[in-house]
Amino acid sequence: MSLQVKICCISSVKESTMAIEAGATAVGLVGPMPSGPGIISNELIAEIVQTIPEHIESFLLTSETSASGILEHHRQVNTSVIQLVDTPEEGAYSILKEALPQVKIVQVIHVRDDAVIAEAAHAAKFVDRILLDSGNPNLAVKVLGGTGRIHNWDISRVVVQTVNVPVFLAGGLKAENVKQAVQRVRPAGVDLCSGVRSEGQLDVRKLRIFFDALPQTL
Repeated sequence: MSLQVKICCISSVKESTMAIEAGATAVGLVGPMPSGPGIISNELIAEIVQTIPEHIESFLLTSETSASGILEHHRQVNTSVIQLVDTPEEGAYSILKEALPQVKIVQVIHVRDDAVIAEAAHAAKFVDRILLDSGNPNLAVKVLGGTGRIHNWDISRVVVQTVNVPVFLAGGLKAENVKQAVQRVRPAGVDLCSGVRSEGQLDVRKLRIFFDALPQTL
């Protein structure tokens, strides 16, 4: 099985095209957030989505936690995947699945300590994938991704071994550490933002170096 690669914080049609041409299997589009990089308007997300080939997944990163808020956010952009960067309200997963059966649901789990293993196992009962990141939703201003920080990969490995859905690994990944990360965690895919950027802009040279550094097989 080949490793899936999601390039996140896409800010334009040009960046989306660059990521896909480099080898990305998915692009991440960041909607309104309390903090973090890559935030763009819903109008721009919708514009970019219209240019993405059908075989490439488009992820909406939403910080909405109510089912109605998530559905309304998705209605404005029409991505193929919804990435929930915060914990949704009780019952939201079922409502989303019923309303959008064709859309994949990805739950972000922010790896802070061993408690996230049970958190991921619970979410995995309801979603299509888990994405492990290095934010902290418990801060006064929530940090919900895009930190550029590595978390404890040993905990991430246990999550991969525990849940029965594919797991993406995010958090501080770059060409210099992605092979080690994949070998240790064994995720289905990797997700990165800052690791392929220079001064905030997607860097075609860093993209090429990153893809060259990926392990050939899982």
